[in-house]
Amino acid sequence: MSEASVGAGEGSQAPEREVATDLFRRGLIISPILLALCLIFWGVNGLACGSIGLGLVLINFLMGAWIIDWAVKISPQFLMVAVLGGFILRMGMLAIVVLPIRNSNWFEIMPFGILLIFSHLGLLIWETRYVSATLAYPGLKPGKPDIRRHGDTN
Repeated sequence: MSEASVGAGEGSQAPEREVATDLFRRGLIISPILLALCLIFWGVNGLACGSIGLGLVLINFLMGAWIIDWAVKISPQFLMVAVLGGFILRMGMLAIVVLPIRNSNWFEIMPFGILLIFSHLGLLIWETRYVSATLAYPGLKPGKPDIRRHGDTN
């Protein structure tokens, strides 16, 4: 890697961290609504389980980006190993959190599972509108469209 390419990237955030941070931010934006629904339909236990599920999703996105950002500095081969190992590590984290509490009286599987699965998918689908798939602007698209303009097709 040349010094020019290293110097050019110092002022900007890595694309994977930028996208993961944006996913985390969007997760925080939508979390009050999702957690309120858990509270309405499943009570306080549902709120607790939904919070655990949503927290795991948001931590999962940040950990994935951190692993990629760390490994890409080493080598492309190590990046592939780190991504696979990171996936296994993050699934292990999920198991470590869920296994001890799954048989507790307060644990509600429905809000936990719904938020775990659908917030992963929903946040990724929501983020696709803002991700740039070009080499010129990796990460998020420059000049995010104004949220108030619903007819914008950018």
